[in-house]
Amino acid sequence: MGPGPSNPYPEVMLALARPVVGHLDPEFLALLDETNDRLRLAFGTSNALTLPISGTGSAGMEAAFVNFVRTGDPVVIGVNGVFGERMCEVAARCGADVVRVDAPWGTPLTPSALLEAHPAPSIIALVHAETSTGVRNDITPLGAEKGDALLLVDMVTSLGGIEVAVDEWGVDVAYSGTQKCLGVPPGLAPLTVSDAARARLVERPSSWYLDLNLLSRYVDGGTEGGRVYHHTAPVTMVAALHAGLGVVIEEGFAAAHARHAECGQLLRDGLEQLGLELFAEATHRLPQLTTVRVPATGPAGRTEADCRRLLLERFGIEIGAGAGQLAGQVWRIGCMGHTARRRNVVTLLGALAEVLGR
Repeated sequence: MGPGPSNPYPEVMLALARPVVGHLDPEFLALLDETNDRLRLAFGTSNALTLPISGTGSAGMEAAFVNFVRTGDPVVIGVNGVFGERMCEVAARCGADVVRVDAPWGTPLTPSALLEAHPAPSIIALVHAETSTGVRNDITPLGAEKGDALLLVDMVTSLGGIEVAVDEWGVDVAYSGTQKCLGVPPGLAPLTVSDAARARLVERPSSWYLDLNLLSRYVDGGTEGGRVYHHTAPVTMVAALHAGLGVVIEEGFAAAHARHAECGQLLRDGLEQLGLELFAEATHRLPQLTTVRVPATGPAGRTEADCRRLLLERFGIEIGAGAGQLAGQVWRIGCMGHTARRRNVVTLLGALAEVLGR
């Protein structure tokens, strides 16, 4: 448990142990194509340009901005947590004229505030599931009213855990990570790009490695047809992602979402029964990432860091510390992917009760 990597599915572990083939081997290219098809199902899209970026979720974020931001472009970014802040930093480095729209951490962004922040933005960007606060932001109203702006969404913690519908919601660019609700180790950043966004790709972005003009020629042959080598793809990680997506697809996305929802509710109820106060606004709490205020009182002389350390040392359970302005104020408890099981929640609650002396 914790906000970071969830335990991999057993099928993923087997995929990681497979013999390694070359990144241009026909067997791998067929696996990559099937992985991209599975990503389209996960994202809820028919976008041709859908692929796993070689790098963690932050590489997906950088790819999303570096390929679509031109110097001076007005980019509206919603900020109600660490990863909205990071979006501002990345966009600014790409030369964007960043227009921040802030909401108090722990509360959702207001869609109308984002839509009214600039008369003609190039991009509207926000985080769907803010990992630092446990808050879900609404996407649908933005897609319906964004006009000519591209809608860019961070889905790192949402993909596989709660509903995601890229095409239905009008999302133009979305990226995720493998280590959250997909139950795969960190190392890839699934990315999908609409045809409308693809027509607005920067011709020569500052990053050669993340240049989607070049990557598309390796993934789908580009506009000219025929694959062109770009970089050495992480073969083993793509195999792991293929396996993880296969597990979720076999379970069914609705069933996976329901499993995460059940565990999230069980966890929240148990934390409140321990006398702890939940942090995120009730109407927009994530089931897969629960934030709870650090208790003001505990065993004598035991700090919040001590409590987390004891959970890890005694029970092998890791929960996350507060991030950014919430450091030392909240704990972040992830219940994602293979870890989202009732038995894990019950075990955590019992261990936490012992550590807190409750």
